[in-house]
Order: sequence, then structure tokens, then C-alpha cells
Amino acid sequence: MAAILPREEKTAAGVILMIIAVALFICVDTSAKWLILGGMAPIQAAFARYAGHFVYAVLFFWPSEGRSVFSTARPFVQIARSLALLGSTVLNFFALSQLPITVTTTIMFSMPIIITVLAIPILGERVGLRRFSAVCVGFCGVIVVTQPWGAQWHPAMLYSLGAVSSAAIYFIMTRLLAGQASNATMQIWSSGIPTALLLPFATAQWVWPETALGWSVFLGIGMFGLISHMLATMAHRYAEAALLSPVVYCQILFAAVAGIVAFDTWPTVYTLLGGLIIIGSGLYIWLRERKLAAL
Repeated sequence: MAAILPREEKTAAGVILMIIAVALFICVDTSAKWLILGGMAPIQAAFARYAGHFVYAVLFFWPSEGRSVFSTARPFVQIARSLALLGSTVLNFFALSQLPITVTTTIMFSMPIIITVLAIPILGERVGLRRFSAVCVGFCGVIVVTQPWGAQWHPAMLYSLGAVSSAAIYFIMTRLLAGQASNATMQIWSSGIPTALLLPFATAQWVWPETALGWSVFLGIGMFGLISHMLATMAHRYAEAALLSPVVYCQILFAAVAGIVAFDTWPTVYTLLGGLIIIGSGLYIWLRERKLAAL
């Protein structure tokens, strides 16, 4: 069986790894949006992301781990984690096909809030009045970004809301598996299952890249996916999920740069304002968690 490394308390290392991981998450989103705008269906872009991830993972881990890389003591949790990641990616790619990358990224900032809510039934945590109030404030930030009452509203924002909910479940499952499954095994399962499920849908509307740049992005999106999730998994072995979740806020800088450079899209005032509200509530939850943990 692949080597299972125990959890360690190396918070600084975990945070640094998570910052690099979220930067690569933006590389995945930018690559996906670029492929979709070039005429590729979101499902095929998602398949390219997972198939590449799976192939690269097998090539990387097989020489040292062999067949044991496929073995796991908690297959049902692995499956649930993989399906959560698949749901997040597919929904996010559909959102990216119609929304600026800064909008989808800002909505994803509500993840710490959703993790706080989901931690009650999944992890058995208790949520007090202050944390619940912070969750409500963060939800108001999501409302500011999506503006369901105004011209900025787009139905594709529902895809983003579904994506962030699935991503929150994925990271909770990642924490559950930390110390119980190897990084190699988690990468194989989380990419292999989506690849198999997406294959029949992707081949039904297949489009080959037509340029060298297109091929580079098509082949590179899986590598971005592998490295980013390897680093995120390592980060969750070194630090608590509640401590790492605010790190996703670094994505607003990466997303803004990617949107401007790759797509000539600038964030709107509502996106920035809503993002600040969401970030504020998420940071409060994070600080509250640290304070309670120190007691």
C-alpha cells in the first residue's frame, strides 16, 4: 500500500503550500475558460483537466508505489470526495463559460462560510451565535456579488454557487482522509473517477485543439490540476482546514491578473465590494476559530 504520512502541525508550511495551490487553481480556471472560449465544450474541458491529471498522477506515482497506489481503506469517502471535486469542477467550468473569472472566483470566496455550516453535520462541530452571524454577513456579500435583483445577475451564477458548495465538501473530505490515505492514492482516486464518468459525455462533443498554444493549454490543464491538488492535500496534512480556508482569498489577486492579461476583463465595483464583505466574514470566522482553539 502507498505510504500514508501522519498529520503534522506545520502551520507555516501548510499556508505556503496552500498559497501556491490556489495560484495553480487559477491556472486551471484560466486554462478552462481559454479552451471554452476557443470552442471546446465545458464537459470536454473538464475531461481534459481530469484525464491529464490522472495520466500524470499514474506516471508520477507508479514507479515508486506500484499497484498499491490504487488501494485505500476508506473507498466510500474517496468516492464521495472525488464526486464532490467533479461536481465543483463541472459546475465551475459551466460558470466560466458565461461569467468573468473574477466573478466566479469571488463567489468561491464563500467557501469558508459554507465549510462552517457543513462542519456541523459532517464533522460534528458546534456553531455559536457569533460564527452564525458571520455566516449571515458573508451570505450578504454573496448577494452583493450576484445581485439577483439587478442587471448584473446572470443565471450562470447558480453554477458558481453549486461549485463552491461542492468544493467545500471536497475540502472537508480531504481533511477526513488526512493521515488515513496517502497523497498518491487521493490523487489517483480524485482524478480517475471523474475521468471515467466524463469520458462518454466528452467524446460525444469532442473538438481537437487547432494551434500549438491550444495543445499546450489542453495538455497543461491536467498538470496544473495534479500539482495544485497535491499541494492542497499536503497543506491539509500540515494544518487544520479552518486555518487554511482563508488562504483562498489570495485568489482574487491571481484572478484579477488572469482576467486582465488573458481576457481583458476588469473586476466590477460590485465584485470588489461583495468580495470584501465575504473576505471580512471569512476572516472573522478564521480568527474566531483560532481564539477558541487556543482556549
